[in-house]
Amino acid sequence: MAPDAKVMAPNAIAGHCGEGQIEPRAEPKHTLLLAWLRCRLWSYFMALHQTVETRDPSIEDVYSSGASERRLPKYRLPDHSTAPSTAYNLVRDELLLDGNSRQNLATFCTTWVEPEVQQLMADSIDKNMIDKDEYPQTAEIENRCVHIIADLWHAPKSWQTVGCSTTGSSEAAMLGGLALKWSWKKRREAAGLSTDKPNFVCGPVQICWKKFARYFDVEIREVPLRDGALGLRPEDLREFCDENTIGVVATLGVTFTGIYEPVAALAHELDSLQRELGLDIPIHVDAASGGFIAPFIQQELSWDFSIERVKSINASGHKYGLAPLGVGWIIWRAKADLPEDLIFYVDYLGGNMATFALNFSRPGGEIIAQYYNFLRLGREGYARIQQACSDTAQWLASEIAKIEPLELVYDGNGGLPAVCYKLKDGIEHGFTLYDLSERVRMRGWQIASYPLPSDRQDIVVQRVLVRHGVSRDLIAMLLDDLHKAIAFLQKNPIPHSEAGPTFSHGALSAVDTTANL
Repeated sequence: MAPDAKVMAPNAIAGHCGEGQIEPRAEPKHTLLLAWLRCRLWSYFMALHQTVETRDPSIEDVYSSGASERRLPKYRLPDHSTAPSTAYNLVRDELLLDGNSRQNLATFCTTWVEPEVQQLMADSIDKNMIDKDEYPQTAEIENRCVHIIADLWHAPKSWQTVGCSTTGSSEAAMLGGLALKWSWKKRREAAGLSTDKPNFVCGPVQICWKKFARYFDVEIREVPLRDGALGLRPEDLREFCDENTIGVVATLGVTFTGIYEPVAALAHELDSLQRELGLDIPIHVDAASGGFIAPFIQQELSWDFSIERVKSINASGHKYGLAPLGVGWIIWRAKADLPEDLIFYVDYLGGNMATFALNFSRPGGEIIAQYYNFLRLGREGYARIQQACSDTAQWLASEIAKIEPLELVYDGNGGLPAVCYKLKDGIEHGFTLYDLSERVRMRGWQIASYPLPSDRQDIVVQRVLVRHGVSRDLIAMLLDDLHKAIAFLQKNPIPHSEAGPTFSHGALSAVDTTANL
């Protein structure tokens, strides 16, 4: 404790300031004054040290910082900076409200990657794949992937054909559609015919094809699901195809159910149409998911460039291609199938690289990670992974078939590693599949529930996707939770359920864009 000012007189001084007893002694006045001032200053700084709060961001606790005591900004940039550790933790805390991606059995996309993939992504964070001249080896790796995939899909001259990476299978599908439209347009113009009303024919397709139709002014002729069908059938083509049909889109892995549409049978029917009516209509295969399944575990299936009428194929690298999110692929059968007018050439490695894309700048890490997977796994590794997924899906289907209220729509055989089912008809269940989705979500599971497309929209289905990282044990835990959820809902029926679809396949929901402006 500091000496009392009344005790510490100018003519008296302690042997040590603040310690022991004060013993008066004779000293010069200026010496006594200096000693007294030293003691007062010592007392002042001790008090200051004990009471002043430090705000050093390097030692500040994240949750006592100023930023943590305010709501995070939503509509305007904050005025001041925030320590990196604080900003990281506050943003990460918000992400806790997202679903657990490993339990998201509605998505086709990769949710598990090896540590080496994560490291390659970090190593490539500064690489802009569009800059072929600045990052020539990334461009070379993209080129290798194109030819490896072309060979996988039996392109006649895979080392010569053209293709490119994209942000995903949706962009790739649109590029395939554009090439079909351009080729059809050139043929019609050469024959002196009208090019005013192009159309394409398809079964139940992903939302990207509806966007393509609207953005690029092409009529979509989506064949209704009649007579119990789940996809496009050969017998549908004559009714919907005509001289303005730029192509038929066949889907290898229908989004709604997981089935494959019969590409070879569709091609055979189009051969008949050409012989009888003179209509030469090409096929584009949307193999967003199946393009990396069929070549490994369904090798007997005829669906790719082994069919001459198939001119282009798109697939998603970040689905069953096992790459991280953000890469798709579009490959053409031969250079002649991609109209020259749509190609741009970029210099790299002293030569020219053909590019054809809707996007420009984007990261190169996903392309590099795709190539890593090709090296890491090879055909054997991909086959083991996809077969394990397929086996688990079929096991789940066999167990679902034992659950009394449910009826299988697709059992995981012959298509994607997935299971699709509905509630049995003619029974009052007391709940909907939407209720079931909400109930299992309490345990973290995200399962897609939605109506089938046109002419079967009265049927609501639920779909479970099995992908890399979804183990048999994880699916067994899901199955246990389905049993418990169904038992609860049967015991506690919901007569006026307000639950709705839990998966929109990319469709935008209506939002009030004027709120909070």
